[in-house]
Amino acid sequence: MFDFGDGAALAALVGLLGGMVLGLAARIGRFCTLGAIEDALYSSDTRRLRMWGLAIGVAVIATHAAISAGWLDPSQTFYVARQWSLPGTVLGGLIFGYGMALSGNCGYGALARLGGGDLRSLVIVVVMGLTAYITISGPLALARVAVFPDLPAAAPQALSQITGAPLLTGLVVGGLLILVALSGGGMMRSPRHVVWGGVVGLAVTSAWIGTQVAATRSFGAIMVEGHSFARPLGESLLWLMTASAAAPGFAVGSVTGVLLGAFLGSLSKGHFRWEACEDPRELKRQILGAALMGPGAVLAAGCSVGQGLSAFSLLTFSAPVALLSIFAGAAIGLRQLIVGFAPAE
Repeated sequence: MFDFGDGAALAALVGLLGGMVLGLAARIGRFCTLGAIEDALYSSDTRRLRMWGLAIGVAVIATHAAISAGWLDPSQTFYVARQWSLPGTVLGGLIFGYGMALSGNCGYGALARLGGGDLRSLVIVVVMGLTAYITISGPLALARVAVFPDLPAAAPQALSQITGAPLLTGLVVGGLLILVALSGGGMMRSPRHVVWGGVVGLAVTSAWIGTQVAATRSFGAIMVEGHSFARPLGESLLWLMTASAAAPGFAVGSVTGVLLGAFLGSLSKGHFRWEACEDPRELKRQILGAALMGPGAVLAAGCSVGQGLSAFSLLTFSAPVALLSIFAGAAIGLRQLIVGFAPAE
């Protein structure tokens, strides 16, 4: 039986509950990174992209309110404690975005589809988790560290560290993001997008607050973590193989939560059905995309959720750079898949 007074078990529970919310958002609210980009570029529908902006705005305000209240120490988070690399973030973001387009999903989206019965996404999850760990501590680790060394922060990594006023900073930046998100695209006539965008933002902040409590109870043995779906996929695979020797942590809870939430969401909508890949060429493309997303997320220090939501909620300088790079990489990949690169006649 788990003792939720214990830091590791509490972190796993926080990840599970927040992950379930994210899984429900994907299946019921249709919250999806690649889908938002594709809708905006090829369907002239910006609602899902604006839902992303709304989620970021809510997360920024809620997270900075938590910082101001003393519920979160951002210096204990990975994104603020380390020095970010501009070349690594741009290159990793481009690789991740391109791989996401080839696969048809990011790690989070693949988990959500797997929870709905799509067995093709299992391949994406496994390959992405493996290649992420190959880049973190496997054969590619030495090359990665040589080119993009992991260094402790030597300068401010987030906007609030410069302003010294986290609550005011969060209210201003988050408020502007929400205002822009709601100002067009028919968002005010689409309550589903508004509600689920807000819910996702709050789920992001709940992870920071919950793991901060777990870290305090464990006297620093537990990390302060946010939702991300690259390295945690590999950690979940490792835990499945070594569960008798290690308790599940936040990452395992988060991944499991998305799967469970997506499963429940797909059942509630009547969308659950088993699917498999019938085209070898499609499977090859998805495997290649997943193999690119793992290293891309490691180089960028986060995936579309890790950098685009969790890091952005802290207003780190790396987050908008990573998110724009991911969007650019995805746009390139989508163009290749949909219209090709041949010039129009």
